[in-house]
Amino acid sequence: MKAAPVFILFSVEFRHPHVYLACGHYSIMIIFSVLNLGAPRCGFYSTFAVSEFAIRWFSFLYTRLLPPEKPSENDYFSSEHIATSLWDVYSGLFGDQAMILAVNSSFVDPSLQFESQLKIIESSFKKVFSIPSLEKVRQMGSSEDDKEDIENLYQNILNMYEDTLLILVSKDLYKLQILKDMAMWMNEDSSYLQERAMVVISRVLSFASRKVRGYASVDAPCLGVLAAELSLLCCHNDVSITQQASLGMHHLLCIAKCQNEDIEKTKSTKYEKHGNHCLLSPSCDTEFVPKVLQRDRAKIAQSVGQTLMPSLLTDFVWSLLMTLSSPNCVTAFKASTILKLTLEYHAHKVTMVSKIVDAIYKKLRENSSHVMRQAMLRVTTLLTRTSPKKVIFQLMDYPVPADDTLILMWHAAGSESSVAPHVLKTILLILKGKPGEVHASLPERRRFSLDTTNMMPVAASQALCTLLPVGSYKKAVAQFFPQLLMALMLQVFYISELRLVTEDRPFYARDALRVLLNCSGLQQVDIALKKKNCWNQFSEELFHHQGVYLIAKTLSEYNFPQFPETLQYLYKLSVEGPRRSEDSVITVIFFTELLNNFFKDPFPEEFLVLFRNWVNDSNPAVSKLSLQKIANMAPVINEIENVCSLLISILDAFLSKEKTVIIRALLTLRRLLGKLDKVTYSSLCIRIASSYCPLMDHSNEGIRSMAIRHFGELLRDMSHYMWMLNDVVLGGLVPLILFLEDTDISVVKACRHTLTICTSELNWSTSYLLKDKYYNFELVVLNICNNLLVSHENYITDLISDTLGFLRSSRIYLRKASVILIGYLAKSGGHLLLRDEIEVMLEAIDRVLWDEDPIIRQLAEITHKIFKEIAHRLTSSHVKQTFRRLFHFIYIKKLKPLYNYNWPNNLASSPMKIKETDGDKEGLTDENYVYMFVKNET
Repeated sequence: MKAAPVFILFSVEFRHPHVYLACGHYSIMIIFSVLNLGAPRCGFYSTFAVSEFAIRWFSFLYTRLLPPEKPSENDYFSSEHIATSLWDVYSGLFGDQAMILAVNSSFVDPSLQFESQLKIIESSFKKVFSIPSLEKVRQMGSSEDDKEDIENLYQNILNMYEDTLLILVSKDLYKLQILKDMAMWMNEDSSYLQERAMVVISRVLSFASRKVRGYASVDAPCLGVLAAELSLLCCHNDVSITQQASLGMHHLLCIAKCQNEDIEKTKSTKYEKHGNHCLLSPSCDTEFVPKVLQRDRAKIAQSVGQTLMPSLLTDFVWSLLMTLSSPNCVTAFKASTILKLTLEYHAHKVTMVSKIVDAIYKKLRENSSHVMRQAMLRVTTLLTRTSPKKVIFQLMDYPVPADDTLILMWHAAGSESSVAPHVLKTILLILKGKPGEVHASLPERRRFSLDTTNMMPVAASQALCTLLPVGSYKKAVAQFFPQLLMALMLQVFYISELRLVTEDRPFYARDALRVLLNCSGLQQVDIALKKKNCWNQFSEELFHHQGVYLIAKTLSEYNFPQFPETLQYLYKLSVEGPRRSEDSVITVIFFTELLNNFFKDPFPEEFLVLFRNWVNDSNPAVSKLSLQKIANMAPVINEIENVCSLLISILDAFLSKEKTVIIRALLTLRRLLGKLDKVTYSSLCIRIASSYCPLMDHSNEGIRSMAIRHFGELLRDMSHYMWMLNDVVLGGLVPLILFLEDTDISVVKACRHTLTICTSELNWSTSYLLKDKYYNFELVVLNICNNLLVSHENYITDLISDTLGFLRSSRIYLRKASVILIGYLAKSGGHLLLRDEIEVMLEAIDRVLWDEDPIIRQLAEITHKIFKEIAHRLTSSHVKQTFRRLFHFIYIKKLKPLYNYNWPNNLASSPMKIKETDGDKEGLTDENYVYMFVKNET
């Protein structure tokens, strides 16, 4: 047999249906052979191409073999028409079955295959179930034989349709989905033979339930939707339809039990605890089970909820939810009853909660007076019981301000006191977000929001305005008062920032805060804050910190009863740390004010630990608030148990990158040291003094000045412990000397003040040279170097190394001063330097010879010459070098001025001039008169 006739038929137009039928049957047989032969026997046609051609040919035949339009009801009473129509239906079914099975055996894409088969089956359904009932057909027979023949033909039509479905389902259980479509077609037109259709559905499900026994897994994703259709039919007014629907439901549940047998075993214990006993017996063959499902909606809901796995139960719920919008009020009422009963006990198994809530919102928004409005709101309530987070997140993900529909759903979600704590927990979770915060990219967004700007916290604040006054929330509000209080104060802060950009934003956070106070028995607090104009000024960003302070103070004034749990929550929040740095500021202000009103200084140790940690917080504002509070504890500093760790934390704040934090730390430390007992002070004085030294070279003039002055105050305080501080003092000499040339007068005064104290404690006669009347930088350097040479010669090398670092400073006055200081130090301690050290120092001075400032270049040339002379005097003999050092130790040669830098104009009144005059009278050399000058000074 060849396939040529198939192609010929496309160009022939037949006018008689019997010709179509004959050619169609012949063509179907040819295509069967083509599909079975496959590509090797079809020449250049591939298997896919032949299969595609077969589908197109079936579509062509299908359009030609469609029956005429549905005849009117009066035409059915014609016996001739009935007989003809039965034969037409039978012959048409034969062709439909052939085409369906041909497609089922092809290599066409499964989705295309199923779509083609479904179209043909729908056509067959309309033909089969549009024929008259069997009783009417029997009446048309003229004899018993005619009646028997017509009845056999009638049964063959139904059997052929049923056999087609059985063949499809036997090869692929996925095609049980056809039964779902059959139920939908049946409900669309009541004129179809609904009972007969239900019989077919029931038998196919019975066959499928027997087939799947013993299977480990079953691929039948349509069971949920099909169960929804059958559940409605189980409540049908026609008893015969109800019986068949309950029988079909029984078989469907048997299939579902096989599909999730392992899951049922693990969850059986859980269901028994809730008192949900399965209505189905372990064996699916029990005869009374289908009767249980007849018109008993509660048992239908329980059976379906217990048996279907979560994904299928979700489909079941979704399908019933969509049925609520049915124009048939009776059907919608049945669906609502079954839906509510199912969710009453099995809402925890529903997965697409957000999608369901969103669908309810859209339906109610489109039609606020929906006949099933209460049923939909009840669904929202039932879903909130088991999935409060999903429901609340979805309800908060709509535009702000909320419309009446959304507020109605908020009330429905929180209508039960048992879910109130869960609702508030979820809202608190949302309030952790920052309104208006733009997320980097949409793929990283939360699943419940599609907007790049997070406005859910604003919606949550509005929801609290609605929910907090509800009576069922009273207990939950008391339970979460501290969390709500802090969350709303943070939201007020965020919104106050946002309102600067968008003035039309509603201030729900402030309103919710007031509602919280009133619902918590704190009406007087709200009134007091209103009198202080606190609420009106909260919209101003600069007022917010003051507003937080006023709330804490007012709560304390009225001795609010929630203080213990609030303090506990604040402590927990402080230990764990806030989500954002700016949150810390609000927490510290509120926490500190509460402690100030309920505790006396010093605070208990567990609270002091927090302040000690906050000193070095990443947020400068938090650090300054903590330091300010610690400074206020100065009068009772000696009563603090672990005062050393507190002081050390302040020293660590010296390393902050924020200038204001360092200044606050310096002031706080100075205030505490003024009250600290000497024993503790002496144990920390070396560390404190060492911490001041790096700040003496800080880029900020205020910090430099303060650190230098406080260093001097420490030396004065610890004058009896100077032997402990000698190393630190000598180590800090370099910045104290160099910054005498600072351009900021406050730094200069601080250096003179501290150097006066240092030289006094070291017994050096330098203090009078620091006075304005006699001050000259070079003379001060000369005097200090001579004193070093006499009393602390071993420090000279280290001081030279420290000074070298200032040669690369960007500040000109520092480079000038360091060149001069290095020259004098080298001149006085040159005999202590090694050859390698001199080479390093010469290299550093060589770079300064090219400085942009001409005065620095001149000074550097003198210093360079000094190092060259020292290098020239060096000898390779170790003995000679040792002898030279010993000679310098015995005979100290004092220095004379080397640079004449900024020499005083009135030499007659200078100390140097006085010493020169005395020297001339005695006939001394230049070197000796300098020695006498130093001697007279000492």
